[in-house]
Amino acid sequence: MHHIVKYFPDLTKEQKAQFEKIDDLYKYWNVKINVISRKDIDSLYLHHILHSLAIGKIIQFKPGTKIIDIGTGGGLPGIPLSILFPDATFFLIDSIGKKIKVVGSIIETLGLKNCRCEQSRAENITGQYDFVIGRAVGTLQAFIKMIDKKISKNCFNLLDNGVFYLKGGNMAVETNSLRYNYNIYDIADFFYESYFITKKIVYINPAIASK
Repeated sequence: MHHIVKYFPDLTKEQKAQFEKIDDLYKYWNVKINVISRKDIDSLYLHHILHSLAIGKIIQFKPGTKIIDIGTGGGLPGIPLSILFPDATFFLIDSIGKKIKVVGSIIETLGLKNCRCEQSRAENITGQYDFVIGRAVGTLQAFIKMIDKKISKNCFNLLDNGVFYLKGGNMAVETNSLRYNYNIYDIADFFYESYFITKKIVYINPAIASK
């Protein structure tokens, strides 16, 4: 928990209480349904919660922003971000029902009124969103195919509507073939623990074709 407060010192009492509850909730559910690697559960705050919150160092979602988390798994990055941005709305989807069961329970227990979840595949979701987020769901190219026509063209945040994708390692192979404008952010520029040395955020603007 100290990692969260260290990098986000302006959290309200309610937000701090919600983040504090997360540890027990994930440990409780992870015994029943493996949504986070069991060898990694003791590093939940650093490896998963703080990692998810890195997007909050790139953009401050304005009130009313609509975000969809595709392939949310255990609710990451959607749940931590929905705590950080209570005035934005988050829709978390995953094709695996037992994971969505966990996500739904955590959302309810934390009292997140701005967050909902559903068992579904991306191609079955209708409607448009300001931003699509994902965390190592698969290859970047495959992820981009999932979000076709799901991003609204009505922009009102400081960054144009698009995709925030969390992934580690060398992104050159995956980004070289992208047809859209993109930026890569090193999470190590924001969070100084060694875990983040290879971690990246890829921001993609599907409205702008790359040259």
